[in-house]
Amino acid sequence: MEGESGSGSGEVKKQKLKLYSFWWSTCSVRVRIALNFKGLKYEYKSVNLLKGEQLSPEFIKLNPSGNVPVLVDGDTLVADSFAILMYLEDKYPHHYPLLPQDIHKRAINYQAANIVSSSIQPLQKVATLKCIEEKISSDPDVKLAWAQHYIKKGFVALERLLKDYAGRFATGDEVYLADLFLAPQIHAAIKRFNVDMTQFPLLSRLNEAYNEIPAFQDAMPEKQPDTPLASAS
Repeated sequence: MEGESGSGSGEVKKQKLKLYSFWWSTCSVRVRIALNFKGLKYEYKSVNLLKGEQLSPEFIKLNPSGNVPVLVDGDTLVADSFAILMYLEDKYPHHYPLLPQDIHKRAINYQAANIVSSSIQPLQKVATLKCIEEKISSDPDVKLAWAQHYIKKGFVALERLLKDYAGRFATGDEVYLADLFLAPQIHAAIKRFNVDMTQFPLLSRLNEAYNEIPAFQDAMPEKQPDTPLASAS
């Protein structure tokens, strides 16, 4: 299924962006949030991870690693959410900056984003859990325990990292790169992996702030055209 998406103020006209995405992919959510904040319209191209469409020869031509998201901007093709976000920041720097000017605060944003992208998300992704099911145990509780362990471990690190920097958002009172990584990961922790967030008060507070902002909420899984959920919220 394909559809149109994108929100935010000051939309850039005549953009022909295409985003290959999957509704619950936290990596895809990051990019959808950025596109919303920057006011960039895009065409949503669904890639069903559960059906293995990301491994099709057609998609492998777009991204040899067989992962979403992939952004097509005219003749430019960029894969990997971190690379896409940096590309968007470089090309559209004045359409809501994703990074603060302060170099130290930038480093904290990079560090928080990296904890999510390297220490949490890869260990709870579809391919990882499928491998556990095939190689270790088909018991769904084993997969859930695995995902919860690494999510909680990463969340402990994030609570420690951000305690001296957080304001309304992760590194102050403006939304920056760290928030784009945190929002979908917290959402997945709650909705998909039943993580008890009471032990993470800072992240829980940030999540409440994200829930109040359309640019975040319009990018969430429940709002996507390929969601199988009966009702969206």
